[in-house]
This record gives sequence, structure tokens and C-alpha cells, in this order.
Amino acid sequence: MKMIKKNIALATGLLLMGSTASFAQSLADAKKAIDAEQFQKATSMLKTLVANQPKEGDNYFNLGKVYLLTEDIDSARAAFTNGTTAAPKNALNFVGLGQADLIENNATNAKTNFDKALQLGAKNYQTYLAIGRAYIDQKNVDYAQALPNLQKSDELDAKDKDPETFLALADFYAQQRKNTEAYPMYLRALDINPNLYRANVQIGKMYKDAFAFAEAETEIKKVIEADPNYGPAYRELAEAQMQWSFADPKNGAAKKAEALANMKKYLDLTDKSFDSRLRYAQFLVYAGDFATLESEVATLNAPDPKNPKTFVVARMRGYSAIENKNYEQGIKFMNELFGRTQDASRIIGSDYLYLGKAQLATGQDSLAVINITKGVELDSTKVEELAAVGLKYFTDKNFPKAAQVYNKVVKLNSKNPSLAMAYYYLGTSNYVSSKGQDMELLKSADSAFVKLLELAPEYEAAQLYRARTYRLMDDAKEPKGIAVPQFEKYIQMVTVDKPEKAATPANQKGLVEAYNYIGALLSATDKEKAKEYFNKTLAIDPQNALATDNLKFLAGPAPKKAPIKK
Repeated sequence: MKMIKKNIALATGLLLMGSTASFAQSLADAKKAIDAEQFQKATSMLKTLVANQPKEGDNYFNLGKVYLLTEDIDSARAAFTNGTTAAPKNALNFVGLGQADLIENNATNAKTNFDKALQLGAKNYQTYLAIGRAYIDQKNVDYAQALPNLQKSDELDAKDKDPETFLALADFYAQQRKNTEAYPMYLRALDINPNLYRANVQIGKMYKDAFAFAEAETEIKKVIEADPNYGPAYRELAEAQMQWSFADPKNGAAKKAEALANMKKYLDLTDKSFDSRLRYAQFLVYAGDFATLESEVATLNAPDPKNPKTFVVARMRGYSAIENKNYEQGIKFMNELFGRTQDASRIIGSDYLYLGKAQLATGQDSLAVINITKGVELDSTKVEELAAVGLKYFTDKNFPKAAQVYNKVVKLNSKNPSLAMAYYYLGTSNYVSSKGQDMELLKSADSAFVKLLELAPEYEAAQLYRARTYRLMDDAKEPKGIAVPQFEKYIQMVTVDKPEKAATPANQKGLVEAYNYIGALLSATDKEKAKEYFNKTLAIDPQNALATDNLKFLAGPAPKKAPIKK
């Protein structure tokens, strides 16, 4: 009987041991799926673990972390809250709630939750590690709060059993571009676990961020050689190669093709969940592959229509349609985007720019100007999009409209690299629009040319237009002659300062205009000087009628009427 009882006890013990080992392995597998960015798979595994081990707090914590990684804050809070109820002595779920608070910009609540976690787990290095991670794994990183927690984690893990502490410290430094401090931390993590591929990938990312693309590629390919199924390596390799393609136009096409292939490989190695497909779609935007993007987002639907990421999908549908010149469809998608009042705070400058671009292409110029202006107001670095509208009006000889648009261009971004040309088009548009009569427009034209000459003091065309503007203003004044100094400045620029410019057809025409204008004004007061100017005209244009007629007039008897003027 004793032998039977022993066998039963032994069998029961083995069964329990097997159950515990299976559970531990399952949690490890879930963490491995998270690291591989197989979030849908990880979520399914962790939900099963929560159901089978409802008192195990770490299951809830890891489930909540997956939700945070996929930006499902509500579900994350629910998982963490359930974890605090099911395992009230588990500190990590309070850390999770604190991280959710940080993501929602509530630092006060976050500290309250972190303090609760420390009351429960102040002697456990994992508590400090999780808090440190919470401070760096967010958009608004708080390095000052992160470091002491990560250092405390390192201190408590005195035997350096867990590489995650060193990985977190390495990420802390790498995110600040402190590569000298980050690199040895990644190596320490790899010393503890040589198969911690995330560390190798992060080293590659560090090289990429330093524009050392060849080194980044080499480092990441080490991971792929060791484990061809580790998806994040392909993603980081794709991003490095895409940046490399922009930096090296000579080999750009080849690197871009490699990048797109590797990003597709990344997608195939994930669970092709909504989140992994969304990341792939966003990469296609970065790569400028809008043809593939349009087909990809056509079938990309969030599991929950209320998921805020559905807004991003709607945006990409509009952008890809417009980039592929499906303008009417693009306008429809963009109007639907703007119609999502619940997401009004998510609207960005490029949303208005794309809508305006499509409207411009479909002849809705007035609406295009309104929306592109709004876009530039939100992102002044895109002011060239508005300048393109102005150029269209200018090319179409709609100078009043061109002036209106360019006036906005120069006001919205004073650091625009093309600001000089914007002032040129603004001045010229006002000059032509004045029809030689509107003094306010002429003054506005002159102001634009003054700004242009400040930016490009050797640009003689600006000086010539300034002289022409003064000539038109001169017609309304007595005595005549206010344009003379401006024409003289132009002559100085192209015959003395840069004499090689005098031979260009545009400047020869400009010099003839300047010589004739000054000669005509001098005819009444200084005949000999006037003759000099007309002879300079004939040296350029021997058949010039105005100069010839004036010279005949000046050579004849005392004038009975005014000299001939252009």
C-alpha cells in the first residue's frame, strides 16, 4: 500500500512539475512572440495564459504591454487593472498602469501608480526595470526619471542574470545618440545571452542613425544568418537600406528594391496582423511606393472600427489615390478623413496639402489655395506646395491671383530656401497687375524687389524690374527722373560689376531700355550726354528706331517739340 501511495505521489509531483514547466515555457514563448513583433500571436497566447492561470500577475502585465505596443490603451488599462485584482501583490501591473498614464500625458497619476508598485516590489530589480522602461518607451521620453530606475535595477540584479537591464540602459543611451555609452551596454547584454537578437538589431539601428549604413547592414545581417526567421531584423535592415538609398543616389534604386523586399519579408514573418500590415503600409509611404500602398490599404481594416489607427489607414487611402492621380477618389477619401470629427485633433498639415493638391488638379483652384494655405500654416516647411499654386497662376498670366498667393508664401515661411524666387514672382505679379496706374501695387512690387535684392544682391533682373517700377511711378510725378538712379544701378551691375553679363540677350535688351530712358530724360537738359546714351544703345542694337530718331532730333535745329520718348 505504501508503494502505491509513493507512486501516486510521484506521479502527481511529476504532473505538477510538467504543468509548471509548460506554463513557464508558454510565458516565455509569449515574450518571444512579443520580441518578434508577432503581436496578434502574443495576444492570443497571453489571453490563454490568463484564462488558465488567473492568479499569475505577470500574464496580465505582458498582455497589457502588448496592447500598449499596439496603441490600444483602453485594453491595456483593462488588462493591468485585472492584474492588480487577480494578483494584488504583483507590482508590475501598477507599473503598467503608470506607463499608460505617461502615454496619456498624466505624469502625476503615473507617479502614484509607480509608488504603489514600489511599495510592493521595492526589492525586486524587475520593478525598477519596468518603471525605467516605461519612461523611455514613449513619445515624450523622460530621461531624468528613467536613469535612476534603470541604475537601481542594475544594482539589485547584482549577479547580472538578466540581460534586459543592460538592453534597457543601452536603449536609454542610444535614444540620446550617446553611442559611446550605449555600445558596451549592448555587448554586456549579449555576453549574458548571445541569442538576444534585439541587441544586435539595436546596434545596427545605432549605426543607421549615425548614417553608417554599410556597418548597419553588416550588423543586422549577422542576426539573419543566425536566425533567418527573426522578423525585426528584416524591418530594421529595410529601414537602413531605404535611408541608404536616399543618401546614395547612384545606388539608390538597388537599395530601395532591397529595402522593399526586406520589409515584405518582415511582414511575412509576422502574423500579418493589422498592426504589422499597418507598419508595412507606413513604410510604403516612406519609400514612395504609392502603387503598392493603394492596393495594400484597400483591404487594411482594423479589428475595431473605433481604433484610432483606422484614421491613419483612411489618410493613406487618400494619399495613395492622389499620388496615383486618382484625384476624384482621393478627394472623396480626404473629405471622409476630415469628416471624422472624433479625430479632428489628428489632422496634420499634409492632410490639407494633399486635399489641396487634388483640388488643384481637378480645377478647383480657389479651394486648393484655401486648403494648401491651411497646410502650410500647420507645417511651414511645406511652403513650396503653395508656391507651386502661385506659379500656376503666374504661368497662366493670372497675375493678381499669383500676387495673392505669393504674398502668403513670403509671410508663412521667412526661412524658405526659395524665398528669393517667391519675392521675384510677387514683385513681377504686382508690377504687371498695376497696369502702370495703381500706385499701391507698384509700391508693393518695389518692396518685393528690395527684399529680393537683399537676398540676392547680384541678381540684376531684380534691379531692372525695380527700375521699371520706378519708371511707371515716374509717369505720375513731376519733375521726371526718379527712375534714373535705379537704371544707373542696373547698368553698373551688368557693365562694371559683372561685365560678362552684358552679353546675354536679356541684359542687352535691358541695357537698351536703360540707355534709351536716361537718354530721353537728358535730351532737354544735356544734349551731349543724351547722345552718349543713345549711341550706347546703337552699339548694342544698330537698328534701334528710338535711339536713331532721337539722335536725328538732337542733331537738328532747336526743338519745337519735346524729344521722342519710349
